[in-house]
Amino acid sequence: MTISAAFTKEFIQKVRFDKRLFRLNFCRKNCYINMRKIIYTLIMFMAMATATAQNPSQLPAGPVVDVKTSLGYIKIKLYDDTPKHRDNFLKLVKDGYYNGVLFHRVIKDFMVQTGDPESVNADSTKMLGSGGPGYQIDAEILYPTHYHKYGALAAARTGDNMNPERKSSGSQFYIVTGQKFDDHQLDGLAYRQTMEKRQAYFRELCKKNEVKIREIVNSGNKEAEEAYRMELIKETEAAVPEAPLPDNIRNDYKNFGGTPHLDGTYTVFGEVISGMDTVEKIQNSATGRGDRPKEDIRIISMKVEK
Repeated sequence: MTISAAFTKEFIQKVRFDKRLFRLNFCRKNCYINMRKIIYTLIMFMAMATATAQNPSQLPAGPVVDVKTSLGYIKIKLYDDTPKHRDNFLKLVKDGYYNGVLFHRVIKDFMVQTGDPESVNADSTKMLGSGGPGYQIDAEILYPTHYHKYGALAAARTGDNMNPERKSSGSQFYIVTGQKFDDHQLDGLAYRQTMEKRQAYFRELCKKNEVKIREIVNSGNKEAEEAYRMELIKETEAAVPEAPLPDNIRNDYKNFGGTPHLDGTYTVFGEVISGMDTVEKIQNSATGRGDRPKEDIRIISMKVEK
C-alpha cells in the first residue's frame, strides 16, 4: 500500500505561514485510527507463561552477570556492540550499586523494571522511578539487530518530549516479558513502522523545502501546491520502502513474545539467558500504586562472571 492510499489528501490538510513561524499542520486521522486498532489488537493476546532461554553459544559475545533476587536467580548476557551501556552496567555491578534496589515497576505481560537507588530504603508510600546516578547514557539503539523479545534487557529513559535524543537512564533497566503475536498482528506492526518512518521523513523533507513550499502557498496556486505535495510523497515512498519484519524477529514474537512497539526507541543492551522463571514470579506479583509490587522484591546482589 502506498503512502498516497494510506493518507490521500488528509496526509497534509494545509500548510500555513505567518510572519514569525513556519508551520506544517499534518492531518493523520486515518493513520492514527489504524495505529490504534493495531495497538488495541496487540494488547489482547496473552503473554507466554514460560520460555526456554537461547543457547548461550548462539548469543553475541559479551560478559555475563549473575543476579540474585529475593525471588530467585537471573543470569544476564550483555552485548558487546552496545559498549557504553555494557561498561556502565558492569561498573555499577562491581561497585555494588544495585545491591538492595527494588523492582519498583512491574506490569504483567509487559516488563519488570528496577535500578532506582532511591528504592533501597523506600517506604511503601514513596513514589519511585526518578532516581539514578546523576547522568544519562547516549542511546545505542541497534534495531533490528537487537529488539524487545521475551527476556530482552533494555535501558529505561524519560520520554521523547523531554529527551528527544533518547538517552538512557544511568542505572534503571527493565526485562521484557510481553506477549505473543500472530502473523496478522505482525504484518500490521511492520506497516505501522513503515508509516511512522515515512511520516518522520516527510516532515523533514517539508522542513528542508520550506522556502519553495512558502512560495507555492503564497502564490495561491492550489494545483501547484497539490502537485508539489504529491512529488514529496513520491520521494518519501522511494526513500522509505515498505519492509517486512525479518524472519528472526517475526519468529521470536510469534513463539516467545515481547514488546515490539518499543523497538527502535529504547536501547536493548542484553538479554536473560537463564532465570526467566524468576522474572515470571516477579511479573506475576500483586501490584499497587505506580505499578509497585505490594510486597518488596529486591536485587540482593549482582556478580560478573569471570
